[in-house]
Amino acid sequence: MKKSSLWISASAALLVAVLLAGCGTTSYFAGRGLPPSKLQNRVLIAVQNSSAFVKGELTFVDAYYDIRSGFRGQPTSFSISGYGGSLPVTIQSMPEEQLAVVYGSGDGSLIPVDYAGEKTGTAISGLNGLSSSVFMTRSRKYVIAASEQARVLTVVDNSKGGSFPLSLPGVYRVSVNPGGTMALAFVRNSNYVYFPRELTAAQSIAYAGGPSAWPKAAVDCEPQNAPGWCLFQAQSPDQIDSTGNFYGAPLVFDRPVKALFSVDGGTAYVLSCGAECGGTNSAVSVLPVSPLIFPLGQNSGLLPCNSAPCTNTNTKPMTTIPVPAGASNGLINNTTMYVVGQRLMPDGYFGGFLTLLNLTTNTVVASTSGSPNPVSISDGISGGTSRMVLGDDNTLWIAMTKCNQGERFYNNKPFGCLTMYNTSSNKVVLLEPYFGDATGVTAVTGLHKIYSAQGGQVYINTTTDGTAIDNQYVTVTGTASDVAYMDAVSDSDNTVY
Repeated sequence: MKKSSLWISASAALLVAVLLAGCGTTSYFAGRGLPPSKLQNRVLIAVQNSSAFVKGELTFVDAYYDIRSGFRGQPTSFSISGYGGSLPVTIQSMPEEQLAVVYGSGDGSLIPVDYAGEKTGTAISGLNGLSSSVFMTRSRKYVIAASEQARVLTVVDNSKGGSFPLSLPGVYRVSVNPGGTMALAFVRNSNYVYFPRELTAAQSIAYAGGPSAWPKAAVDCEPQNAPGWCLFQAQSPDQIDSTGNFYGAPLVFDRPVKALFSVDGGTAYVLSCGAECGGTNSAVSVLPVSPLIFPLGQNSGLLPCNSAPCTNTNTKPMTTIPVPAGASNGLINNTTMYVVGQRLMPDGYFGGFLTLLNLTTNTVVASTSGSPNPVSISDGISGGTSRMVLGDDNTLWIAMTKCNQGERFYNNKPFGCLTMYNTSSNKVVLLEPYFGDATGVTAVTGLHKIYSAQGGQVYINTTTDGTAIDNQYVTVTGTASDVAYMDAVSDSDNTVY
């Protein structure tokens, strides 16, 4: 009798658990609270000009059922409340923090989005004009933006409560490490790299005399009468005096455009664009992160010199890995770096390629029978951009812009702007059709699908074989510029630091 009662009680408890799971719970993955929409798989879409009266909108869809409305038709659509930015163009998605920041190219706005509450926060102030590249650290302490128009690299330092516009003509890109402790700035048509650093109270006093009082490698210190931050050119530390003044030669790259960061956070890999950006040789250069860290008291060590001989016995030449097929973007997965670039072909047009690097040996992975390296992917030209994300089923997805101006197009070959690459077989699975520039891609992990923004519209593909999924219930009115999986496991899904 007692056993029967226990069995009935256990069965009833199990039934209640099942019913609760089916009817909805108050939390889901990693203890994240169930949002107001009650959806557990949401894809956020940045939409421009959704109507004559709205310049920007943030809508999201149910990525489990691939519908814009509630399962039973109500509500008819989901959107982030309170968004008022103009021409939203990029989503920096940080699902681990239940946060995103959306940049609007129409008004220069950078607006936080609360994933848990499905609403916006107060727009971030302190930026200088339009930003060509902008990132906020996960801690929310710093926002770093490159403004090519205003000719400054801006550091919004929330810990100090100030904004520091550091003069750097031509600056157009910035890379920030996931830890939010270092940033590298890149100047158009330049062979040099720059980094900002916070100043101590003593340094602020010492550098208050203007440029003549700054360290030799300093490009700008602001405000000049009592500087809080300085911008430095990356210098080889062949000669450094006791106060930290740099007297070595600048590190030289070949049209550097971006930096990636190792899994352990200790290494920065600088991508030199080479011929694609008007230079000569594309490559990936290896730099230690520790000398570049900007928070007070955390930087240490020395940067390498450009080439032997190094007069300082504590340093060595910078490791540079030639990547002849181009290096304008990349993604790191454990000890493999997937490098995307454009190579100038014999017919005078650029062709897209994907090169695999072994980060244990800092070499290009050798080609094997049936597994070429580099691999031909979607084309593009200088000025085009690409986005990369890892999906289910051992897939890597590459979204490219300006693919209709590359070699495939001009030679009447099939082409498209979205590439699906199988990392297990090392082969391209999908390269067409062409829907327009692919400006965003995000992996809906666990559900074996990806969402992309192509030609201003939203598309869905499976990660099993690249097959298109019916997108009629997720299409938008207006121009879709970016997509982000709000409920991703990690920040690496869609966000490119």
